[in-house]
Amino acid sequence: MSTNNPNLSELSNKSLLDRITIDPNILAGKPIIRGMRISAEQILKALSRGMTHKEILSEFPVLEEDDIKAVLQYAYEIISVEKIYPLKQVS
Repeated sequence: MSTNNPNLSELSNKSLLDRITIDPNILAGKPIIRGMRISAEQILKALSRGMTHKEILSEFPVLEEDDIKAVLQYAYEIISVEKIYPLKQVS
């Protein structure tokens, strides 16, 4: 369902982000998918190496398509609030 309603979009994004969890007892507290030992980092790495969603889902059969979307949404959220500070060069 496609919509321009920002409220529905925010709800959808919130629903996706709920799939990303952090548990200090799993993978040293790295962001993971639905409490499993599959990190957001692993999925981003697979995507950056050119794996398709279908290939990732085949390699990790417990994942769902929305888990991959959640990882991408999570990465977007992190980057969107990142602050860049210029560094002064020391001679």
